[in-house]
Formats: sequence, structure tokens, C-alpha cells
Amino acid sequence: MRRTIARAGVVVAALAVLGAAWAHGPTRQKVRESIEIDAPQAKVWAVIGNFQDMSWLAGVTKTEGEKGNEIGATRRLTLGPGATVDEELYKYEPEMMSYSYRITAVDVKVLPVTNYSSTLTVSPAPDGKSKLEWAGAFYRGFPNNDPPPELSDEAAVKAVSRLYKAGLEALKKKIESGT
Repeated sequence: MRRTIARAGVVVAALAVLGAAWAHGPTRQKVRESIEIDAPQAKVWAVIGNFQDMSWLAGVTKTEGEKGNEIGATRRLTLGPGATVDEELYKYEPEMMSYSYRITAVDVKVLPVTNYSSTLTVSPAPDGKSKLEWAGAFYRGFPNNDPPPELSDEAAVKAVSRLYKAGLEALKKKIESGT
């Protein structure tokens, strides 16, 4: 009888492990992009350090917000076609030239992510240049198993990576050209 109970316990444990594997949902995805800018850190920070100004990001036609750079500050980005993205500042460290924010509302057709947070950081680079890093973590736009292709992990990573790269390139061009 003890062997039967022991075998039953092994079977139950094996089924629990398999069940956990079958119940696996989405995993948190991460994107980290950076660019070197031929300008001192202070100059780069002067352009990106105001949470209420996202005019440097291509596609943003308007930024509205409240509370400046205080923790809990909010902003609404209006994009070219009229879509909006609502964001909230949760960490602001001007002495480290870094801030972190989260998206509080976005249509997954605009950016196929959920539970998105991001950090922008300016750091020194060789020869008086700066390195700007944009790092984000998020879940795909479809929270359940078997997402449609446009809301998959791959679609989310691709969209965020494309956004970061385009934003960093535009910022580099703006700062280095002095416009």
C-alpha cells in the first residue's frame, strides 16, 4: 500500500509540473537600445530631461501633462494620426540624468504592449560624447495564450525596438545639428 501511495504521489507531482508548463502565459519582454551622441551629457539631458516635453520623438505632435518632473507626473502624447499614449513618471533622478515612466493607457493597435515601463539614461562616452540608453520592459499586447501575430511577443519587441531606434536616431540628429 505504501508503494501505491508513493507512486500516486509521483504521478500527482508530475501532472502538477506538466500542468504548470501548459498554463504558461506571456513572459516579460525587454528591449534596450542606445546611441552615442557627439555632445556633452548636459546638452543631451537638456533636451530629454523634461518629462513634459517629448517633442524630440518622431510622430509625437503634442505633449500635455501635469506636475512637471514630480514623481506621479502625467503626460499625454498625441501622435500624428490622433492616437494618444498616457504615461506616468515614477522615478526622476536629474543628478543621474535618468528617469523612468510607465504607460498607463495605450491602444494595442498603436503599440502592441501591456504593462510597459521604460527608463531613459544619459551617461558619459569617450571623447566628451554622451551615450543615451532607452530601456523598456513590457508584456505583449495579448495577455492570454495563442496571441494573434500582431499582438505576439515578437510583434511587441519589434515595435518597441523600432520606436527606440527611430527616437534615438532623431534625437542624435537634432542635438548634433543644433536644431
